[in-house]
Amino acid sequence: MEYASEIAEAVESSVDALVAVLERARLAQSPAIPPAQLRVLTIVAANQHTNMSRLAEALDVVPSSASRLCDRLEATGLLRRVADPRDRREVRLLLTVASRRLLADLRERRRTALAEILERMPAGSRQDLVRALQAFESAAADPPAATDDLRTA
Repeated sequence: MEYASEIAEAVESSVDALVAVLERARLAQSPAIPPAQLRVLTIVAANQHTNMSRLAEALDVVPSSASRLCDRLEATGLLRRVADPRDRREVRLLLTVASRRLLADLRERRRTALAEILERMPAGSRQDLVRALQAFESAAADPPAATDDLRTA
């Protein structure tokens, strides 16, 4: 496997397997939360001052679609909307205790599922995997500068 395209194909196949493992962990949770709603909770958990505009931007949807997702989450007790104390015209999105518990449980299920698979690998391969993933993360975080910017053409 010398060519970048062959390596990319192998990485894509591995990512598909990884996504399948994570999806099985999500579906094993009761009740299983739909992926779009889970994405909302994940975004809100990562950003303390999320409002509807920022959420819609992060989801790459129109604000009304983001609002409908929040309606569903609020109805199930997983999300709260409150007036922003800095600007009462803004609505902040907050996780509830139930949603924090749901995210923690899901994170634990995912890690357990991954650990079961990783335990089947030889120790040396696990170490190689960690090094390769770290190198990949580093390369992805620092993309090379574009040599010709098509946006100015």
